[in-house]
Amino acid sequence: MDSYKARLYQFSNNVNLQSEEEMEGKRSNTRPLTLLRKIKGFTRSIVEDLARGRAPLIYIERFRNYCTDTSGNCSCSSGLLTGKEAISLKRECHARRLDVLLRVLLIVQQLLQENRHGSKRDIYYMHPTVFKEQSVVDRAINDICILLQCSRHNLNVVSVGNGLVMGWLRYVESGRKIDCISNPNTAMAVTVTPLMLEQDIISVAQYVVVVEKESVFQRLANDQFCKRNRCIVITGRGYPDVPTRRFLRLLIDKLHLPVYGLVDCDPYGFDILTTYKFGSLQMAYDATFLRVSEIQWLGVFVQDCDNYSIPQQCLLPLTAEDKRKIEAMLPRCYLQREVPQWRFELELLLHKGVKFEIEALSVHSLTFLSHEYLPSKIHNGGAVF
Repeated sequence: MDSYKARLYQFSNNVNLQSEEEMEGKRSNTRPLTLLRKIKGFTRSIVEDLARGRAPLIYIERFRNYCTDTSGNCSCSSGLLTGKEAISLKRECHARRLDVLLRVLLIVQQLLQENRHGSKRDIYYMHPTVFKEQSVVDRAINDICILLQCSRHNLNVVSVGNGLVMGWLRYVESGRKIDCISNPNTAMAVTVTPLMLEQDIISVAQYVVVVEKESVFQRLANDQFCKRNRCIVITGRGYPDVPTRRFLRLLIDKLHLPVYGLVDCDPYGFDILTTYKFGSLQMAYDATFLRVSEIQWLGVFVQDCDNYSIPQQCLLPLTAEDKRKIEAMLPRCYLQREVPQWRFELELLLHKGVKFEIEALSVHSLTFLSHEYLPSKIHNGGAVF
């Protein structure tokens, strides 16, 4: 118990604030000074409990972005919390979790006070013998975001995104001008910093296309798709990470462009698309700032194998794991409530029992995707849901 007191008093001594204002509960007020006040208030309450001989009890709100109630009567999309998790020093597993949380919180406090940035991996390597694995740090950061009512980037915890972007776009990131317009078919790494949120983004694009895989992204780059079509193309290279989703949300907020999603016709492509549109379960507390509800499903659809004459040898049978994943996704409440056509497509995929990749369209020609398929969908009124 004494080790907790020492760490908590370290917080109190390190936080140098201009006033003793009460913690602010507004989600939108996430300036560094406000967050430092919240940290001080949080640690002070624990110190007071320990000083009075009480075991601190911490409540962490829990959120979800979907449930399995298909009646349409749930409130998952409203951003309401679904309950609270109580953490007490009386339980050994909770004591370790609180120890990790306080260690990470101290690092976050230092980043905010010194106006520096660090990655999740940086934080892990500051106490590797205590944390043992990266997922422990990730969970603590999520808990801190919930406790402080903020997003990860507000903590000055940054990630090097896996995402790529190209097209008719120019913006400033960390004082460096990122000019995609001068060469719209050249890939740039996706990054998001707090300063970028306040910068102007310049674009003459007419729409945004989000593609599931880097191989498709490179196909479009090779075909000069952006140069020919005045658009922006983004890929998360599989399941999108937080920087990629935050970057896309920022683009849509600033530019107000239509956004289309292009994924494989399989359960994993579908799940990736729903992550963009509805958010992930792990980051449900921050879904409002990460999800892109405006995204429309461009393809590829089950019926595209007939509509675009894809031969049988390009189709693969659904595996048992594929079928289990589809059956697990079908009851998600948001499918029935917000995108019933998406749910129908998922049912059709299960009924057909086959899947295929975007690249299967190359059976006609290497440029078929960029010259025929995408224009037929975007410009010529093809099926888009």
